[in-house]
Amino acid sequence: MAAPTAGAGDNQDQFWPLPKFYFSVDIGDQTDIAFQEVSGLDIDTDVIEYRHGNSKIHSTIKMPGLKKYGDITMKKGVFTKDNRFFDWIKEISLNTYKRLTVVVRLMDEDGNAKMTWTLTNAWPKQVTSTDMNSQSSEAAIETIVFVHEGLTVAAA
Repeated sequence: MAAPTAGAGDNQDQFWPLPKFYFSVDIGDQTDIAFQEVSGLDIDTDVIEYRHGNSKIHSTIKMPGLKKYGDITMKKGVFTKDNRFFDWIKEISLNTYKRLTVVVRLMDEDGNAKMTWTLTNAWPKQVTSTDMNSQSSEAAIETIVFVHEGLTVAAA
């Protein structure tokens, strides 16, 4: 891919960063769930440090270890007759919960997915109800946190 270049008018580069406010979320068989925010799409790798005793170099060798995936936090407005977060988490009992595929898509201005994050074997670990404040003019927001066993990222 070509690097973005400076320009003006007709010569202006067409490689613009995608805005992050237009996205779609699917959880299991429920599609296009309206979330306000999604965060935690992280991949981390443990570092294994090793040095043998007769090494002439006075530092360790660093090798990649296990991959770790961050918890995914999703926030959405509280709506009447929508209790799905609590329905999902109350179904968890030992290791019998049906694991879900979660798909997050970042869209362009025409509604086409340009980046897709797919979480495998996800399940909700935490649900947080909205806080309430009689002196606030804010929407009621609830939060769900998913853990998962794998994250793939695809660019369109």
